[in-house]
Amino acid sequence: MPTSPAPTTTRGAGSGGRRPILLDVAFLRLWTGATASGLATWALPFVLGLAVLDRTLGATDLGLLLAARTIGFLAAVPVAGVLADRRSRRKVVLWAGLASGAAAPVLAAGLGRSVPLMAAAAAVAGAGQGACRPAYQALTAEVVDAGRRQQANAAMTLAVRVTTLVGPSLAALLAVFLDTAALLVGIGLLWLVAAFVPGRGARPGVTGGAGGAGGAGGAKDAPGTSFLADFGEGVREARRHPWFIAGLGALTAVIATGYSATGVALPLVSRDEYGTEVVLAGAMTAYTAGALAGALLIARWRPRSPGRAALAGLAAYGFAPLSLVLPVHPAVVMAAYAVAGVGIELFNVPWFTAAQREVAPDRLARVSSLDFLLSYGLAPLGLALIAPAIEAFGAAPVLVACAFTCFAAPAAAALVPSSRGFSHRPAAEPAEARATGATR
Repeated sequence: MPTSPAPTTTRGAGSGGRRPILLDVAFLRLWTGATASGLATWALPFVLGLAVLDRTLGATDLGLLLAARTIGFLAAVPVAGVLADRRSRRKVVLWAGLASGAAAPVLAAGLGRSVPLMAAAAAVAGAGQGACRPAYQALTAEVVDAGRRQQANAAMTLAVRVTTLVGPSLAALLAVFLDTAALLVGIGLLWLVAAFVPGRGARPGVTGGAGGAGGAGGAKDAPGTSFLADFGEGVREARRHPWFIAGLGALTAVIATGYSATGVALPLVSRDEYGTEVVLAGAMTAYTAGALAGALLIARWRPRSPGRAALAGLAAYGFAPLSLVLPVHPAVVMAAYAVAGVGIELFNVPWFTAAQREVAPDRLARVSSLDFLLSYGLAPLGLALIAPAIEAFGAAPVLVACAFTCFAAPAAAALVPSSRGFSHRPAAEPAEARATGATR
């Protein structure tokens, strides 16, 4: 691997990092498409939940549809990672958006008529959602120069958080005027925006990539190799970066435990300990507001040891389950979730930026797919296990175990030497600052 990064200059990169990222037309198109896909991804389970409220769907049917969507998502992520490295990332985004867009009216057509038809459409929609994730991550590295990727990733995650914050109110308002079928068709239109609006990125050359591997588009891989062989190349690339393996292990542990505590224990505690849903709603709103603040902070902040700072942010999620152990004032629970929200974005943005900088360009989509596959793939397992664990051992011991895992896993990852800067390079200065001449 090279000892210093070669900055990738792409369209709109002539500003040297001083031009606001959202004034770059190429990135603005990418950001708009990614925001539309994020809004559509969030909206589907919410709109299907509205169908349960108006009794068009049963609760069991909703569970089946969400399970089908998850299966489609997990099945598509590794396939999309390979395709996005073999071929054009832009085409993967296009076909992923078209698949999810086509599934939405099928869901609407099956509503109240055929649950199997809806389950098949939900699986296709999930596949589109899963396919676009690694492709968007890799496309960001093509569209944005190295010195502005942290700002770009912060803008991406900021859009997601704003969507999460205002989305429920917007959907509820639209539901006053539109039925569930019309809302599902609207989700399909969002996917068409995600498919068609982003532009084509400028692929890095053979010699210009981080990690020193072959050129873009899978040129290093032998033509005609199997999917498993190509995906194995991505796994081997991930293993070349100890900081990535350590960080992914920590992230997976936090999502499988901390997120599970939020998904299962927080509603139970809100109901049983506080007797109101206000604590649940307040904690989730505080988490989203904290994430917004974290994204704004990390867009500008360049810590001296970015990897360890990011892992400390990830560990902050442990305060969320810890706040549910003892009967405390609801404000304490909300404050803990706000801290967790800040911390998760202090991790997410440097994590994505480091992968775009350090991973070989022709394998970035596959490494990103491995990230999503493990971190998101094991989340349902945690959700499935935490409720029986609470029944068997009680809420307090399970929540303490979740909090301990959230604190301990990032701390263990931080012991890996290259985790200090999420880089194999020994210098503490962020690589993108060296690449562009920028200062902290």
